[in-house]
Amino acid sequence: MKSTVIIGRGKEIAILERIYKSKKSEFAAIYGRRRVGKSFLVSQVYGEKIVFTAVGTYIKDGNKNFETYRRLQLDHFYDSLIDAGLDSTDNPRPTCWREAFSLLKKLLKSINLRRKVIFIDELPWLAGPQSAEMVSELGYFWNSWADSQRNIVLVVCGSATSWMLDNVIHDYGGLHGRLTETIRLAPFTLAECEKYYKKNGFRLSRYEMCIAYMALGGIPFYLDKLRNNLTITENIDNIFFADNQIHQEFKDVYTGLYASKERYMDIVKALGGKFYGMTQSEISAALKIKSGGTLSALLSNLMESGIVREYPRYGKQRVETVYQLKDFFSLFYLRFIDKHQPSQGQWNTLQGTPAFYAWAGESFELLCTEHLLQIQDALRLPSIDRNYCWAGKGDDGKGAQIDLVLECRAARTDYVCEMKFSRFKYSVSQELADNFLNKITAFQSSKMFDKTHSIQFVLITTMGLANGEHASIVNRIVTLDDIFRT
Repeated sequence: MKSTVIIGRGKEIAILERIYKSKKSEFAAIYGRRRVGKSFLVSQVYGEKIVFTAVGTYIKDGNKNFETYRRLQLDHFYDSLIDAGLDSTDNPRPTCWREAFSLLKKLLKSINLRRKVIFIDELPWLAGPQSAEMVSELGYFWNSWADSQRNIVLVVCGSATSWMLDNVIHDYGGLHGRLTETIRLAPFTLAECEKYYKKNGFRLSRYEMCIAYMALGGIPFYLDKLRNNLTITENIDNIFFADNQIHQEFKDVYTGLYASKERYMDIVKALGGKFYGMTQSEISAALKIKSGGTLSALLSNLMESGIVREYPRYGKQRVETVYQLKDFFSLFYLRFIDKHQPSQGQWNTLQGTPAFYAWAGESFELLCTEHLLQIQDALRLPSIDRNYCWAGKGDDGKGAQIDLVLECRAARTDYVCEMKFSRFKYSVSQELADNFLNKITAFQSSKMFDKTHSIQFVLITTMGLANGEHASIVNRIVTLDDIFRT
């Protein structure tokens, strides 16, 4: 069943194949960031085995004229039923979702197949802002008939993560406990991007793949915009700096969250201005939103979408939970496009400038944190008990920050990681060596450090470590090649 077109997605493909081979009806929900490839995954795995497909349509301000919105979605659903083989002669257009699912039931009864795959794409848009009716009837369709048939595979997808979580995955109504599988689809890793490039005729260095990843992330939709007859610099320039539609694309990432879209974008823009993240109280103060339930829910939904991550920061009197924007596309847009007037050729001009290296340095750190499994494998660590950021002061009173500590209790070792982007092998000067040593000694004297542990100072860098009199301060080296491991 597996399509040779799909790059990676081994775990997700195995789940979809398993539920197809199952001897009972199965109900799967797939969610994740917009453009991450949810629809493509389902259509490639199941292909012609899908007997019915319906796709929700996003309508701006649908809540203001709900009946028109509802009528349009019902019409699209009905048209899909006709396309799938329902006879329109004796089956008039439905006027409500109960009638729509009754027609779907009738269609499925007429299809003589061992397994029948139903794919409802962009379910949040199909249901609409006032979605209780549609969700209730979907639940009734499943509970009263489809589940008992033992040969139905129902797959629903949605980019509006908050809606999917509230109305499907964590629903306490008719769908409660009915899902048999939940798939959160993540962006490609660097290794999966490399497979994509090779499959599509690109001959890129891993350094150039790294640059592309830091600008676009591992989002298949954006990778498909790259052209193999152009350099990465030219491709990035065309996508971001030469196309005014880039502003709409940024908005589209957060479209479909209905009335809350602007609130999500406000949080993202605030975090975009603070690369190392903000606490909830800092976000609350910046946006004048009360810290608590509503803000926590918004942040949780952004994390579930893969847009934001949270991590612990130690070193102060209490542990702080920090929220960081981790969507590479959004970070690049906010850094270079949002409040600027981009023009074609601008990215080429920025190459090698301080602005470029400031962006690349920060983005490389994020790239590393998004590939912790590969770093763990490169260090040959059987397990990591926790990873965190630490900030404090050394004996001399100077501030010291460590952006990544990997604690391995089995080895009684803390791996203090420094992440450095460079075009060449990284050279450690006297000044850098002193800075590194200050971080290590400050951490050793902190309450966080277990005095029975040893410390390994790890340099994670693109091209490796240059020989020099101060290079010996580095105990372990992880390179870009290591991060490309599968």
